[in-house]
Amino acid sequence: MADKDSDRTLGYLTRKETEVKLPRPTRVKNKTPAQIQITAEQILREARERQESEIRPPKQKITDATELGDYRLRKRKEFEDLIRRVRWNIGWEDSQKDFKRARSVWERALEVDYRNHTLWLKYAEMEMKNRFVNHARNVWDRAVVLLPRVDQLWYKYIHMEEMLGDVAASRQVYERWMEWMPDQQGWLSYIKFEVRYNEVERARGIYERFVMCHPKVTVWIKFAKFEMRNGEVARAWNCYERAVDKLGDDEEAEQLFVAFAEFEERCKEMERARCIYKFALDHIPKGRAEELYKKFVAFEKQYGDREGIEDAVIGNRRFQYEDEVRKNPLNYDTWFDYIMLEESAGNKERIREVHERAIANVPPAEEKHFWQRYIYLWINYALYEELDAQDIDCTRDVYRECLNIIPHGKFSFAKTWILAAQFEIRQYNLIFKKYIEIELLLGNVERCRTLYEKYLEWSPESCYAWSKFAELEKSLGETERARAIFELAIAQPALDMPEQNEFERTRMLYERRLDRTKHLKVWISYAKFEASAMEDNSEYSPSEKEKVQEEGTKLRLHRARRVFERAVAYFRTSAPELKEERAMLLEEWLNMERSFGELGDVGSIQAKMPKKLKKRRQLMTEDGPAGYEEYIDYLFPEEAQTTNLKVLEAAYRWKKQKIDE
Repeated sequence: MADKDSDRTLGYLTRKETEVKLPRPTRVKNKTPAQIQITAEQILREARERQESEIRPPKQKITDATELGDYRLRKRKEFEDLIRRVRWNIGWEDSQKDFKRARSVWERALEVDYRNHTLWLKYAEMEMKNRFVNHARNVWDRAVVLLPRVDQLWYKYIHMEEMLGDVAASRQVYERWMEWMPDQQGWLSYIKFEVRYNEVERARGIYERFVMCHPKVTVWIKFAKFEMRNGEVARAWNCYERAVDKLGDDEEAEQLFVAFAEFEERCKEMERARCIYKFALDHIPKGRAEELYKKFVAFEKQYGDREGIEDAVIGNRRFQYEDEVRKNPLNYDTWFDYIMLEESAGNKERIREVHERAIANVPPAEEKHFWQRYIYLWINYALYEELDAQDIDCTRDVYRECLNIIPHGKFSFAKTWILAAQFEIRQYNLIFKKYIEIELLLGNVERCRTLYEKYLEWSPESCYAWSKFAELEKSLGETERARAIFELAIAQPALDMPEQNEFERTRMLYERRLDRTKHLKVWISYAKFEASAMEDNSEYSPSEKEKVQEEGTKLRLHRARRVFERAVAYFRTSAPELKEERAMLLEEWLNMERSFGELGDVGSIQAKMPKKLKKRRQLMTEDGPAGYEEYIDYLFPEEAQTTNLKVLEAAYRWKKQKIDE
C-alpha cells in the first residue's frame, strides 16, 4: 500500500524525496590571489594539446567484384536505414554510376513528397550532370506540369535548353510559362531572351502581352524605354499615350506623367513637356503630386522664362497650402495666405474657387471669438468682387450670404452691416429706391414724384428710373403724365445709342457673362448686339456718310460672325451633347446673314446646318423597359463625313480579307 504522503503524479514519491539537493558551497578560507595566474588562453591550449586523436575507420581496399558487391550491399542497407529517419541522403547511387537504381531512388522520393521542388531540381541536375539530356527534359516537363507556380523550375529548364543551343525549345518553354501569367520578372526574362537573339519584333509582341497581363505604370514605362532604346520614338510616344489613357487616374499616375515629360524633354519637345506637367498637376490630387511639383519647378528653372518659373513657384506654394488646409481646414490664416497667392497669380476662376472653399469652413461652435477671423474671409471676398473683379451683382450676393450665415440671435458683427450699407451707398441706387419705397408706403405721392425727378437728374440714362416713374403715374390713373414721361425718356440723347466707349463696356460685360455661363441666349444676345452696334456718323459730310455707313455695316457683320463662330466652336468641342442648342444657334446665324442682304454669306451657313433625324429610344422605368419613344436628333455635316469614313474603312478591311483568303 502506498504511503499517505506519496503523490501519484510524482510516481508515488514524496515531495521531500523529489527535492533537488544542491551541494554545500565550499568555504574559501584564503582569498588572497595565487602567485601564478592561469589565463583562459592557457586553459584552451592545454585542452587542445590533451585532446585525443579522432578515431577513423580503417581504409578498405576493394580488390574484386565480390568485395565490391558486398560493400555496395552494406552501404545500401545503411542508406535505407538512414532514409527511414532523414529522407534526404539519396545521392549515393549516382556516384556508383548505377543510374537505374539512382532514378528508382529519386522516383521513390517524389512519390513521398512531389511538392518539394528541391527534389525535382536535384533529380534534374543529376541527369544533366551525367549528360542524360532527354531524361532531364522529361524530369523538367513533369516538374513544371505539377508545380507551374515555382519559377525556379522554369528558369532552370530554360537555362538548360539555352545552354544546349536549342533556341526554339527555349522559346517554346517560355510560351508554356507565359500561359500561367507569371510575375513581372518572368515576362522580363522572356523579353531579355528575345533581345539577346536580336528578335526585336518578338520582344515587342511580348511587351504588348505583358502590359495586358500586368497593366501597371512601371510596365508601361519599361515598354516605352524599350522602344526608345531601339530608336522608335513614335512607338515610345504611342506607349505613353496609351498608358495615360488607361492609367491616368491610377495611384501611380504621378510616376507615369514624370516619365512622359522627361521623354518629351529628351526629344527636345519642351512645350509638350510643359503641357504634360500642367495637365498632370490639374488632374492628380495634390497629396500625390509632391514629386511632380519638384520636377516641374526644376524643368521651368532649366527651360522656362521668367513667367514660367513664377508659375512653377506659385504651383509649388499652392501645393504646400493645399497640404496645410487639408490637414486643418479651420486654419483661416492659411486660407488668407492661399487667397493672397492666387490674387498675385491673377486667375479669377481660381481666386473665386479658393474664396468659396475658404468660406465653406464654418466655425464649429456659435461663439463670437471663433468667428472673428472667419468673418474677415467674407469681407475680403466682397472687397475683391467689388474692387478687383468689379462684379457688383456678385458683391451684393456675397454680402447677403454673409449676413444670412451669421447667427444674429447669439451675436452679430457691426462691421459687416456697415460695409454692406456703404457698398449700397456707393451704388446710389439703393438710396433712391428705399427712400421712394418708404414715401410710397406713407402715401406721400408728391414727395415720390420729387424723388423720381431728383433720381433722373442724377442718372438720366437709367431706364429703370424712367419706367418706374411712369408705372407710378399709371398706377395713380395719371395716363397723360405717364405718356409724357415716356415721351421725355425716348427724347433723352443718353438713351438713343451708346457711344464707342459704351460699346466697349457692353462687350466687356458680355465677355464677363460668358466667363460665368455659356448659355445659348447669352451667345445670341451678344451676336445681335454686335450686329446692331452702329457708330455715330453725324459728324461726317453727306458724301462721306454713305461710305462710312457701308464700312460700319461690314465691321458689324464681321464682329457678329466672330461671336457666332466662337459659339459654334464651343458647342461642337466642349458641349457636343447640346445638339439642339447648336442647331438653334445656326438658325439665328442664318437669319442674321439674310438680314444683311448682299453682304451676308447665306450659302456657307446653310452648308453647316444639320439634318433632322427621327429616332427611337427605349423608355426605362423602375419596373424595367416600358416601350419606345420617338425623338428628334441632329446630324451635322462633319459627323456625317466621319460616319462615311468609318463605312469606307470597314469596306476596305472586308475587301482586303477576301483577297487574302
